[in-house]
Amino acid sequence: MKGSRSFPQCGFSAAVVQILDTMVPNYTTVNVLADAAVRDGIKAFSDWPTIPQLYVRGEFVGGADIVRQMYAAGELAKKLGDLALTPEAPQVTVTPRAAEQIKAALADSEPGSVIHLAIDGRYEHGLDVGPREPSSFTIESNGVTLQIDATSARRAAGVVIDFVDGPQGAGFKIENPNRPPTVKSIGPRELKALLDAGTVKHLYDVRTPGEREKAAIAGARLLDDTAAREIEQLDKSTPIAFFCHHGPRSNNAAEHFLQKGWKQVYNLDGGIDAWSLQVDPKVPRY
Repeated sequence: MKGSRSFPQCGFSAAVVQILDTMVPNYTTVNVLADAAVRDGIKAFSDWPTIPQLYVRGEFVGGADIVRQMYAAGELAKKLGDLALTPEAPQVTVTPRAAEQIKAALADSEPGSVIHLAIDGRYEHGLDVGPREPSSFTIESNGVTLQIDATSARRAAGVVIDFVDGPQGAGFKIENPNRPPTVKSIGPRELKALLDAGTVKHLYDVRTPGEREKAAIAGARLLDDTAAREIEQLDKSTPIAFFCHHGPRSNNAAEHFLQKGWKQVYNLDGGIDAWSLQVDPKVPRY
C-alpha cells in the first residue's frame, strides 16, 4: 500500500485499510513509497498495475475496487475465513423518549417492520425502517426492536439513541463512544478563549514565511520541520491548534496530526483573516 495502516497516503489504500480494520485484528502493511524496488516489483509479481494489493495467506486477492466489491458481497469474509473477527451483537440503548418516537414511526409502517441502525466507516449513523433481515443482529431496548448488520455491529458497542430538542427542532441524537477523534473546527473568539485560559498552549501557523511577514498571531509558531519534530515529542493528549489564511491548509495539517494519534486537535475556522475581523483588527488582512 501507499503509506501504512496508521497513516495511509492515498485514498484507495485508506479504503482498503478501513475495510480490513473492521474485519481483521492483525495484518501487515508494506509501504511501497519507501522503496521503489518493492513498488515496481510487486506489480510485476502480481501482474497487477495498481496499488494497494491485498494478499491473504500469500495469495493475491486484488486491488481496492475488487476488495470493496468482495466486502459488499460478503465474499471477503469467506476468503479471510478464520482470520476474520467474529462479531457479536453489541449493546445498544434506546432511551424512553426515542422509543416513543420509533414506535410512532413503526405504527405507520408495513407490519413486521423494524428499525435498522447503520454505521459507516466515517461513523456516520443512519436509522431506517424496513423488514427484518436474517443476517443482521437483533437487539431489544425499551420495547423497540433494532437490527444492525455485522459490519456496523463492530462500531456500535455502547451506542445510545436518544430524541432531543435542538436549535433546528427535535430529532434523534446518536452518541457513539467508538467514534474516533475528529479535528475540532473553532471560531476566532473560541480559540482566543482557549489561548487566554491556557487550555491551548501550542498554536501553529501553516502559511508560508512570506505570508507570516504580512500578518501574524502573537504567540503562534510557523509549522516548519523543527516545529513538526517538536510536536512529535509532545504527549498525544496535549491540545494543539492550527491556522492558515482561511482554514483549508491548516485543516489538512490538523488532520495529519490527528491521524498520528493526537486527541485534541483544533483548526481555526476562517483562518487569520477571520481572526483579524473578529478578534484583533490590528492584524493586517491581505
